[in-house]
Amino acid sequence: MATVNVYLNFPGNTEEAFLFYKSVFGTEFYGQGIMRFKDVPPSDDMPPMPAGVENMVMHVGLPILDGHILMGSDAPEQMGFKVNMGNNVYINLQPDTREETRKLFKALAEGGEVEQELQDMFWGDYFGSVKDKFGVHWMFNCAEKE
Repeated sequence: MATVNVYLNFPGNTEEAFLFYKSVFGTEFYGQGIMRFKDVPPSDDMPPMPAGVENMVMHVGLPILDGHILMGSDAPEQMGFKVNMGNNVYINLQPDTREETRKLFKALAEGGEVEQELQDMFWGDYFGSVKDKFGVHWMFNCAEKE
């Protein structure tokens, strides 16, 4: 079933924030729990991991209300990120099919900026992100396999 979730970026305190949210909502982290940048498998296609980011949070998800999952990540400046109000929140879409994912991605990217092209990722999803023409950030994760 397709879902929509809010994705928050933090300048290095994601774990602290999500431990707080966990205490507020009384739920447990989703899936693999807290994933760290050091968990990313090395790849010739990616630059080396900058020093000091290995233990930062790459991804975390926390069920909050009525099936909604609050998601988050650290956005380290060493990797070219600069957290500002406006780019610290993404709307995460999880369509059921790759076809729907591509259709929505293309429509939201029109007049905007593709941040990451849709591609298969090491965690198993078809992933990409865009900033639409109004400055709203969208993230796509589709579990359907090719």
